[in-house]
Amino acid sequence: MQMEKKWFTISVYSENNIGLLNRISDIFLKRHINIESLNVSKSEIEHVSKFTIVVNTTETWTQKIVGQIEKQIEVIKAFYHTDEETIYQESALFKIASHLLFDEPQIQNIIAESKSKIVTVSREYFVLAKTGRKHEIDQMHENLEPYGIMQFVRSGRISVTKAEMPITTILNEFYQT
Repeated sequence: MQMEKKWFTISVYSENNIGLLNRISDIFLKRHINIESLNVSKSEIEHVSKFTIVVNTTETWTQKIVGQIEKQIEVIKAFYHTDEETIYQESALFKIASHLLFDEPQIQNIIAESKSKIVTVSREYFVLAKTGRKHEIDQMHENLEPYGIMQFVRSGRISVTKAEMPITTILNEFYQT
């Protein structure tokens, strides 16, 4: 029986060591699983980094990947969650020619409807910032594309779980051993 592919967010708590990102990405490479989104930041615990990795695969593969990630010596704990179990966002920046702000009334509607924010304006361009779900950023990109996007960049997913994460308890046990 073929298991259904779904979106999973993998959270990896680790010590901040050089080379860990390469080893983690290698785990996905060996299994031919594409990383859709990756974000690394400090976590709620001092001196502990949090990797947020988004993949579209089966739960069986996700479990295997998390098991392999946890075998890395610097990794304290790894978890995985479905989209329904997390609260998540992405951010994007759109650089657009300034004259469009005044010459194309639809641009102002796109800004208002998307709840995006103008972060800077110059004679040549203006920059819009949009925070939201992937589909909201995709929709804004689609709406702006006919007018010409000079530059576009989006962040990886950031997320927190709806349920309490036992990471603090796990870390206390980890550091006491």
